[in-house]
Amino acid sequence: MCGIVGVISRSPVNQLIYDALLLLQHRGQDAAGIVTMQGTKCFMHKARGMVRDVFRTRNMRALPGQVGLGQVRYPTAGNAYSEEEAQPFYVNAPFGIVLVHNGNLTNAHTLKQELFDVDRRHINTESDTEVLINVVAHELEVAARDLALTPEAIFKAVGVVHKRVKGSYAVIALIAGHGLLAFRDPFGIRPLCFGEGQGPEGREVMVASESVALEGTGHKLVRDVAPGEAIFIDMEGRIHAQQCAEHPTLNPCMFEFVYLARPDSVMDGISVYQARLNMGETLAQRLISTMPPSEIDVVIPIPESSRPSAMQLAQKIGKPYREGFVKNRYVGRTFIMPGQGMRKKSVRQKLNAIASEFKGRNVLLVDDSIVRGTTSKEIVQMARDAGARKVYMASAAPPVRFPNVYGIDMPTKDELIAHNRSTEEIRQYIGADALIYQDVAAMKKVVGTLNPKLDGFEASCFDGVYITGDITAADFDTLAAQRKNQGDEEEGNERSRLALQNAAESR
Repeated sequence: MCGIVGVISRSPVNQLIYDALLLLQHRGQDAAGIVTMQGTKCFMHKARGMVRDVFRTRNMRALPGQVGLGQVRYPTAGNAYSEEEAQPFYVNAPFGIVLVHNGNLTNAHTLKQELFDVDRRHINTESDTEVLINVVAHELEVAARDLALTPEAIFKAVGVVHKRVKGSYAVIALIAGHGLLAFRDPFGIRPLCFGEGQGPEGREVMVASESVALEGTGHKLVRDVAPGEAIFIDMEGRIHAQQCAEHPTLNPCMFEFVYLARPDSVMDGISVYQARLNMGETLAQRLISTMPPSEIDVVIPIPESSRPSAMQLAQKIGKPYREGFVKNRYVGRTFIMPGQGMRKKSVRQKLNAIASEFKGRNVLLVDDSIVRGTTSKEIVQMARDAGARKVYMASAAPPVRFPNVYGIDMPTKDELIAHNRSTEEIRQYIGADALIYQDVAAMKKVVGTLNPKLDGFEASCFDGVYITGDITAADFDTLAAQRKNQGDEEEGNERSRLALQNAAESR
């Protein structure tokens, strides 16, 4: 999972891209990169770390130009700790192309072999983004061979990319001297939108993963990029758009609405905040059918993204909503000093309970989802230690039973607490007095009502249905191997999984 942004302006774009990446920081915290273009020359800086740590004044001064793109990375393929695999990626032919990508190519290994055997292109990393940029580069070369690079030629190339590439992908690419290209996979799994604004020197166009990056930098959202569609913004800021897929359907990732996206974003016509409110409402109905609300004294969210659902649930069952946990936003990484052994990070370093909200009460804890269950187990115990009489747990998402192959960094099936376990078995493991899960069909219905034009949702981690229809057992084996290779050189297997907005390090 990543956050991407691209801009064409009449003013320098380095600060603008930096600001947009800060607004997308929740989508990736492992690495960040910016590339700008002046004339046909590209300037790039990328490194591991948060945006504020990667870019210093000297780095920003070395990024001149009125066109550029950037990315924040949370890797789902390749080596999480390789500087080389931070984005953007660059190839010098044809034209000179720089590309950022959010998603996961499920046929990256096959494409890599094709690129070497047929296209005569060499891939030097394990990143599927390097595979993707080389596929794009090859098809642009074929489409524009001995011809001018027109929008029509670009769209023809993207059409072939759609036929070759499988999986999920939202892409922004700079073509040196020509403009900015953005396109989205034919299923619309990963989000992408664009907007316009007035810079110091005139009109500018921005493409980004979430609308919050546009609005937070003074741009107005125009619309989402449609599934399978490509848009090309030339150097004069003119927007060309064309549908490049044969049978596009709109099936956005449900986990974006559950957890990944910022609540102030609007994605595919759906307010993320309203989606979470709706999930809270249907979760309340589920709770009422499971246990008497009279047994609950107070509803407490587990920060951060569960708050809208918890508030709506509390209102529906007529119980007070309280903040019972305070999050420490400044927990750093664990360093191994000479003579010290590994010390596992505890949830208690990140959350502290307000004892007065728990003491003597029957509390309902609401989380956005339960993935591994280890964090839920510790939080339930924290509530008991703070004096709660009974501790109930509700998940605004259904049980996470299946691995995700479309760009969400999620554990393999054997690590998922809900895989091949009943709700009662999960309840016993986390130590709650009751456990209430969201219903899959109800969740799809209440979020889908916010945009009737959707064809459905990519909700494979909940229902096991892989929307692209081409996922095999070998893909899961590859995913497991990738995760095994992503161990932190300092933190071993304790690397954060799905721990972006929320307090949990090991959900």
